[in-house]
Amino acid sequence: MPKSGGDDSPSSYRSDLPGPLGWVDNGIARAEAFLLAAGVLLMAVNTVANVVGRFGFGTSIQATEEVNRILIILITFAGISYAARHGRHIRMTAFFDMMPVKLRKLVMIIIALVTAGFMFALTWYSWGYLQTTLGRGRVLPSLQIPVWWTLVWVPVGFFMTGLQYLLTAIKNMLEKDIYLSTNVLEGYADESEQEI
Repeated sequence: MPKSGGDDSPSSYRSDLPGPLGWVDNGIARAEAFLLAAGVLLMAVNTVANVVGRFGFGTSIQATEEVNRILIILITFAGISYAARHGRHIRMTAFFDMMPVKLRKLVMIIIALVTAGFMFALTWYSWGYLQTTLGRGRVLPSLQIPVWWTLVWVPVGFFMTGLQYLLTAIKNMLEKDIYLSTNVLEGYADESEQEI
């Protein structure tokens, strides 16, 4: 059953989209969950290991800052897709909430398509930036890996977010209800559903 008002439980996410669209949506959901969980866990382990090394053994792990920078990029750009999937992006709804249902549905489709277009444009530009960085041949001082490897997540995150908004537009075209994402209904959770 679709969730209302941005309620999210990633472990139980199942797309309601038909056929291949549902498979794509479910695949993206699994990839997001894995990337976010792995990124946060690796960052925590890396930071704790560095603190233990610094205060317990008097020496820091040399590459801790670089590893955390890579993981922050990963978490940020996987997170924008995750937020789109769960209807968690900031929305200004004062005028939207006053519109009749049919107009709100049309506006939601337009918003999703325009946002998808912007995300795909940002994918294109970030891909160009990635290629420029690749051409410069710079490497990270401690890890000695090419800098462009750290930026791979930027176009991937923008692309996954654009795909999520495109799937949201399609979902709104196929269903009679209004959806913030492929599985989150527009509206606010009832007070009885809210946890204290």
